[in-house]
Amino acid sequence: MFPRFIPRWICLLACLVWVGPQFVLAQQPPASRPTLNRLTTAEVEQGWITLFDGKTLFGWKANNRETNWRIEDGVIVADEGPAGLLCTTSEFADYELRCEFRLSAGGNSGIFLRTLFEPKEVTSDCYELNMCDSHPAFPTGSLVGLIKPETPVSGEGRWLEYRVKCQGRTIEVLLGGQPVLKYTDDRPQARFRGLIGLQKNAGKAEYRNVFLRPLATKPLFNGKDLEGWRVVPGGSSRFTVVEEAIHVENGRGFLETRQTWGDFVLQAQARTNGAGLNSGIFFRAMPGTAEEPSNGYELQIHNAFKNKDRSQPADFGTGGIYRRVPARRVVGDDGAWQTLTLVATGPHIAAWVEGEQVTDWSDERKPNDNPRQGLRTRAGHLSLQGHDPTTNLDFRNLRIAELPTATAAAK
Repeated sequence: MFPRFIPRWICLLACLVWVGPQFVLAQQPPASRPTLNRLTTAEVEQGWITLFDGKTLFGWKANNRETNWRIEDGVIVADEGPAGLLCTTSEFADYELRCEFRLSAGGNSGIFLRTLFEPKEVTSDCYELNMCDSHPAFPTGSLVGLIKPETPVSGEGRWLEYRVKCQGRTIEVLLGGQPVLKYTDDRPQARFRGLIGLQKNAGKAEYRNVFLRPLATKPLFNGKDLEGWRVVPGGSSRFTVVEEAIHVENGRGFLETRQTWGDFVLQAQARTNGAGLNSGIFFRAMPGTAEEPSNGYELQIHNAFKNKDRSQPADFGTGGIYRRVPARRVVGDDGAWQTLTLVATGPHIAAWVEGEQVTDWSDERKPNDNPRQGLRTRAGHLSLQGHDPTTNLDFRNLRIAELPTATAAAK
């Protein structure tokens, strides 16, 4: 209750003055909020990664040069030229995808799932999640050529979010938070992996807040002991389990998985317990021996940078591929847990640190069993590196999913 000696209208006015700015902030359009194209700390820890950084098309490639893909105020936009796709350079298999879109009234576009770079046949080369209220057969919310929602939905003229879960043969779709479709593809040509494509077809298409969370990953470390791992002989590193993390300290050495993987998505958390420490996660590695401890691609872990500029890694930077391509930015800090995501498909390798993509690279060297000497796409071991006597690192929440062949027919 208001005090009796103060007129109620004055109290109400005071409340509006205090509450008003907060209400205005809460009602700002999403495009003006500081979280546009950014994940929360909790989402990063849950395994979400950002596919669009809001400033560049790093990690994307258009399948024609005529469509006018561009970025305006943190939004991917296209409104001129022929129909075309802007595709991720990385392939994904099982995942949850969130993408906000705005399609001009009367327009026609879509989000392509598990797609080829240049799909020719919509029912075998991809899954096209349509955006077109006026489509005569497969309107908004449909998988074109396959299935449409039982109840019509609208997807034009305003910002909406598609949330899609692709897992095995099943695809589930929410639009604006409401379930609109669930489809299980039992056909021989069912697709199990591919790129993600944003389409410009007819009218203006806009996209933002494009996030993905890999699914179907399995733990590499049980949190209790080193079952499934082996210490490569000849090293001086000490590997122990401390508080559900793999701790490594002392001189050079490697802890290697007993299993091998070729095409995969790996997620892990790493922490450097000291300034400028150097380590890495090796992958597609040859079996380590006392004479040849580990020969593989190396996902670098090193948070130092030059000239107080995070875009200048001191030694390839965390998320860079050592000796091949530096991280475009040092994202994390020593002493803090960093969530790492690594996707390796054929010659293409991409890495994210704290949900931000820092590496997008294809190995164009001649094939070689040793990735230090050339391209290796066949399966190899993972190994955690102890770099030198100053080594003091922890690894936890290591999870991996082997990526399937693209189609059921290829199995």
